[in-house]
Amino acid sequence: MAKKRPDRDLEKTYPRKDFVAKLRRLADAIEADKPFSIQVAGERLHIPASALFNIEHEREGGVDELEFQLRWKRD
Repeated sequence: MAKKRPDRDLEKTYPRKDFVAKLRRLADAIEADKPFSIQVAGERLHIPASALFNIEHEREGGVDELEFQLRWKRD
């Protein structure tokens, strides 16, 4: 039985070079219809090729935010 992981909601800032490298690896995995793994703030995430993708735009108090989101169900 898989160990239940606690809920979490965090934001991690990366230097531009690291962010670009992560995006490039993600784009390559999506294009090849392959799963993608990434470590965020010490936790390794495994995103299946079947993940759903969306883009979210928020605007509040003079600040715009653009999020590229991947959503999947854990086993």
